Amino acid sequence: MSYDGSGFHGWAIQPGLRTVAEVLTQALGRALALPSAPPPLTVAGRTDAGVHARGQVAHADVPSDAWAAAAPTVVRRLARLLPPDVRVRAVAPVPDGFDARFSALWRRYSYRVCDDPAAADPLRRNDTLWYPRPVDVAPMNQAGLGCVGEHDFAAFCRRREGAGTVRDLLHLSWARTEPGVLVATVTADAFCHNMVRALVGGMLAVGEGRRPPAWLAQVLAARVRDPAVTVAAPHGLCLEEVRYPPPAALADRARATRRLRPAPAS
Repeated sequence: MSYDGSGFHGWAIQPGLRTVAEVLTQALGRALALPSAPPPLTVAGRTDAGVHARGQVAHADVPSDAWAAAAPTVVRRLARLLPPDVRVRAVAPVPDGFDARFSALWRRYSYRVCDDPAAADPLRRNDTLWYPRPVDVAPMNQAGLGCVGEHDFAAFCRRREGAGTVRDLLHLSWARTEPGVLVATVTADAFCHNMVRALVGGMLAVGEGRRPPAWLAQVLAARVRDPAVTVAAPHGLCLEEVRYPPPAALADRARATRRLRPAPAS
C-alpha cells in the first residue's frame, strides 16, 4: 500500500486522531462486508506522523467466506472507500506463518532533501526537507559507512519499553538525483523509533561541515543519545519497500526476528 503521511498522525490507531491504520481498517471491514468489528492490522513498519509510504505491507486475519466473496473486486472496493491519500495496490492470501512485521527480511527507506533555495519545488514541499545550508554528499557517505553492520543503535533511537535497539544496517548512502536535491537510501533488517531520522540529522551535520565524518561512528559507539544529533523532520521520509523470504521460510524468519538480540561486542 501507499500513503501520503501529511494528513495522518502516523500509522497506529490513536483515539480521536486520524491514522492510517484506523482509515484502512474501517475501509477493509466495509470492503469485506464484515458483520462485526474489522480485524486489527499488523504492519511491516509503524510510520510516525507525517512519514509517507510507497511500499508498506500489512496483514489481517479475516473470515474465509468473507474473503472468498470479496476477493475478485476487493482492490476496487477499497479504492472507492479509501480517501485519496491512501491506496492499496494488491490484496492476497498469504501462507501460514506469514507475519507482515516479523517475517520481513529488510525494509528500505528514502529521505529527500533540497539544499538549494532556487531548486525548492513547492509541489514537493510535503515530501522534501528544505535544508537551509548546502551539504557535501561525499563526507556524508563516508560517515554512513561507519554505521553499516549490526550495532546497538541506542544513540539514534527513542527507547520503547521492552524493545531492543540492536539492528543490522545493510545500506546507508546519499546521492544527488537532480540539481539541488539529494536522497538518502537506508536499508536495515528493522528500525527502532526515530532511527532513520536521527541518522539523517547526524549526516546532514557532517555534510555541512559542522562535524567530521568519523563523528557519526563515535556517537554510535557511545550508545547514548547525543544532543548534538538533531532528529530530521518526518516529512522527508518514505518507506519504499519491504522484502520477505520465500514462503517456506516465512515462519522461521518470524521466530528468529522475535528473539531479542544482545548488543554486539564493542
